[in-house]
Amino acid sequence: MSNIKIVLADDHKLFRNGLRILLDAFEDFEITGEAANGEEVLNIINNAECHIVLMDINMPVMDGIEATRKGMAINPDLKVIALSMYGEEEYYHRMVEVGAKGFLLKDSDINEVKEAIITVYNGGSYFSQELLQHVIQKIRSRETET
Repeated sequence: MSNIKIVLADDHKLFRNGLRILLDAFEDFEITGEAANGEEVLNIINNAECHIVLMDINMPVMDGIEATRKGMAINPDLKVIALSMYGEEEYYHRMVEVGAKGFLLKDSDINEVKEAIITVYNGGSYFSQELLQHVIQKIRSRETET
């Protein structure tokens, strides 16, 4: 497998730095850019080779939903994995609609992040089991309320 070129998009520098350090440990991964907002993501996509974007949903200037939509227009082969926290379920379907291929919780284990990147890079979709269980629980609790 050749190097998977990855862009990290999150408005928290400490989070990006930590993720970069963890991903740098995998020889098949290459971080080709970092962005603190959606506009920076689009600039990177226009100027650097990129296979995967690990995209925060909530960012200033331009959020991850709009950046994913515009990024897919620039490069239809771009693969986006949304980085999420609990409580952002209202954004999940919108990210899928605009082209995201996966979702990870920000507190995921690095091995799960690796698995998600490889799965999505190879054409699959990846949704964190913990996140799916959380969404299913919310749906069930809404059903019992009605």
